[in-house]
Amino acid sequence: MVRQMRRFAVMLAGALTTALLSLGTAGPASAAPKPPPAGVDISGVGLPAPLRLRADTNPAGVIAVIDQVNFLARNGMTTGPKAADLGPKYTVVVLVGDTAKQTYDLYPKAAGGPRVYRPAKQPDGHKTSAGWFLGRLSMSETLRTVGVPLERQFDTVSGGVGGGERVLPEDTLDPARDLDEALGDLQRLLLLNVGVVLTITVGLAGIALLIRRRTR
Repeated sequence: MVRQMRRFAVMLAGALTTALLSLGTAGPASAAPKPPPAGVDISGVGLPAPLRLRADTNPAGVIAVIDQVNFLARNGMTTGPKAADLGPKYTVVVLVGDTAKQTYDLYPKAAGGPRVYRPAKQPDGHKTSAGWFLGRLSMSETLRTVGVPLERQFDTVSGGVGGGERVLPEDTLDPARDLDEALGDLQRLLLLNVGVVLTITVGLAGIALLIRRRTR
């Protein structure tokens, strides 16, 4: 009887410890947001050197620029506006790690609204269908916000082609706010782990007391 009780105590302790370890390792991973791509490079009119935006230093800027091209359909229009109506061109290259994966030509000042051109040949070697697309109305303001020398537009909106809300609200660029949220999540996780440890401790103490009484 005593051996069975001890065996049961060991099994229960192992199960509780396994649950605690899985909680401590799987919890933060499941709660962490999906990281953005490593970065984007922007080159074009008025830029003596490419703008290099990276997710570790400017995640809001990287996400906002990628948002200008991540809605494109598989097939676009075969012809675009006349060259004289396109205005300044800005080439955006999307990188994953140090590898260039995608490239797009953006025309924020095109007549009739912003335009996006997707070349058939992409920098990582794969080919896609070349095409012209209507761009988001926020294109000019988004590029200006991340450093492209464009005039400010006060009526710029986004969220779709032709409507939505501002791409870069001021609170998304506040690193202190993001740090406070991260610390709050960490504090809640630590409190949860402490609670689990206390529960395991109380359970093991109760089992030990029960075994001691049985062996007397």
